[in-house]
Amino acid sequence: MTNLSFHRILGIVFLAIIALMLNKEPQATESKRGQYIYNSSGCGGCHGIEDHTKTRVGADNLPMAGGRPIKTPYGVFYSPNITPDKVTGIGSWTFEEFRKSMTEGKAPDGMPYYPVFPYTSYKSMTERDLRDLWNFIRAQPAYFKPNKQHELDFPFSIRTLMYIWQFLFFEKQTTVIPDNLNPAEWKRGAYLVQVLGHCGECHTPRNIFGAMNLKMELSGNPHDLNGKIPDLTSKNSQGIFLWSKQDIKEYLSSGMTPEGDFAGGKMAEVIENSTSKLSPADVEAIAVYLKSLH
Repeated sequence: MTNLSFHRILGIVFLAIIALMLNKEPQATESKRGQYIYNSSGCGGCHGIEDHTKTRVGADNLPMAGGRPIKTPYGVFYSPNITPDKVTGIGSWTFEEFRKSMTEGKAPDGMPYYPVFPYTSYKSMTERDLRDLWNFIRAQPAYFKPNKQHELDFPFSIRTLMYIWQFLFFEKQTTVIPDNLNPAEWKRGAYLVQVLGHCGECHTPRNIFGAMNLKMELSGNPHDLNGKIPDLTSKNSQGIFLWSKQDIKEYLSSGMTPEGDFAGGKMAEVIENSTSKLSPADVEAIAVYLKSLH
């Protein structure tokens, strides 16, 4: 073998090693981003475990396997299994079917989802966030756990009525974050609050058909079954609008209020499963956005 051939082979091997290293790093980064999107979107709060106080992994306590009851004025919904199991989870789905579920509220068979699944907010997720979330979910353990049937009052138990609901109340166009003079930090906060965090799903009042009144976005929901959900805007003279940015950041990170109390109920879970896992920059962005609400 000539020296020239040896150097060519050595060069090819070297380039192959570099290519493998470069290919490995984006995958690790994407997986980390996917987990971050999973946390910031609050997926674990509904699809995580049936009882968030449990710590033992068992038949009724499987990550992402769903089964948690969600009580509403229309009956009880049960979150579905979103593990990669091909029989009871979403392991047989394609990415396009996943995208339609998240952004159009449609199951792979074309049936519309109930709006208890916050696709009305997720519809505005970026392509990159959707793909990273999809890849993260697909990389998790698959658990065989059949989904529970919803326990809904009539006529809400007739799922085909959701075709009419979506026609009347679901705007498929993505939420447009105003391209104004506000800094990138404000826009990031708006995206986290309006889309990923889907805060409006709880903090916005709904009509009798369960559709959010977007003209009163984030102005509170006095009719939630778990108690009144507060107004986040400046109209609430006792609300977080009077808090400092640091107060808001502390609350989202630890759950502690300026008075030294701690969040309870559903918000405690949101903080535990989602906002406490955000980066300091994203928590800052949320605080900036919330302080701008009028």
